[in-house]
Amino acid sequence: MAIIKSYSDLQQSKKLAEILPLESADMYWWSTSLRYYIEAMDDGDFNEEEGHIRAWSLAALLKTLNFPSLTQNKEDEWEVCVFDPDNDNYIEKTASNPVDACYEMILKLKELSML
Repeated sequence: MAIIKSYSDLQQSKKLAEILPLESADMYWWSTSLRYYIEAMDDGDFNEEEGHIRAWSLAALLKTLNFPSLTQNKEDEWEVCVFDPDNDNYIEKTASNPVDACYEMILKLKELSML
């Protein structure tokens, strides 16, 4: 059985922070000299000056996308679908897990100036 990510990884988080409203993040990454950790944003310890990096849970990503269609097509394939009213069709992105599918959709919507 495939492992499903629950939140954006460190690289995705850095890119999403350039695209999404910062207040939409509900988690953050922090580090010690040995490794990175993830925490919920509501714990009150977020501090950008200490190098904390905003992150997004799957729920926050779906909310940012205005709750798109999310479907598991196969064990290792997830699809996110949003409606494009300007062209009267759907935009679809697939990935091996729902967080990555949402991330790819956000990049696509940014490219199309739809965010």
